[in-house]
Amino acid sequence: MERPLIERKESIILTTIDVINELGIQGLSTREVCKRQGIANASLFNHFKSKNDLIIAVLDYYAQYDYAIFQSIKVKKLTAIDAVRYFFDSYFTYYENYPAITAILHAYDILRFEPSLTEKVDSILKEREKYLIELINEAQTAKLLRSDINSECISDILVGTGRAITLKWRMSNYEFSLKERILYAIDAILDSFIPKNI
Repeated sequence: MERPLIERKESIILTTIDVINELGIQGLSTREVCKRQGIANASLFNHFKSKNDLIIAVLDYYAQYDYAIFQSIKVKKLTAIDAVRYFFDSYFTYYENYPAITAILHAYDILRFEPSLTEKVDSILKEREKYLIELINEAQTAKLLRSDINSECISDILVGTGRAITLKWRMSNYEFSLKERILYAIDAILDSFIPKNI
């Protein structure tokens, strides 16, 4: 009995992601999700107390691999530079294989102004940023990256580039390999921060 409930709940989350991808966060309504699921509003509210509760579940789904990615980097014992590459490779492999999920990445700015969602959105962003900055700091300590450039600045450049390329990919209707373009850009950026005496 519990398995079908879990499957229904996940199915509702996936449909919600599709709606956000196709109509934007402003176009998201429980009515549209229910219509696509072929269920009554009451059925949706058996699983989620409110629309915001549903959006929180979507955000959890979006961030579900964060811990696994962080742990994989530790287990693989990669150099700090390779760890940064793996960080981006993992996320953008996920995004390329599930293009609709990238709509969540670009809805962050709107979502964080909804008081009941601010904490969840900030938590996801800050955890990822904190981990990436730690990797960059390790690379700087190991003299693999220039230490005269603030690690947060390097993180901003890397993440900002990733977001910009993802938006371009979405706007081009996914006409190029997101992962290849991102990794090429990440390598170019990291190479520009390698100390000249290495």
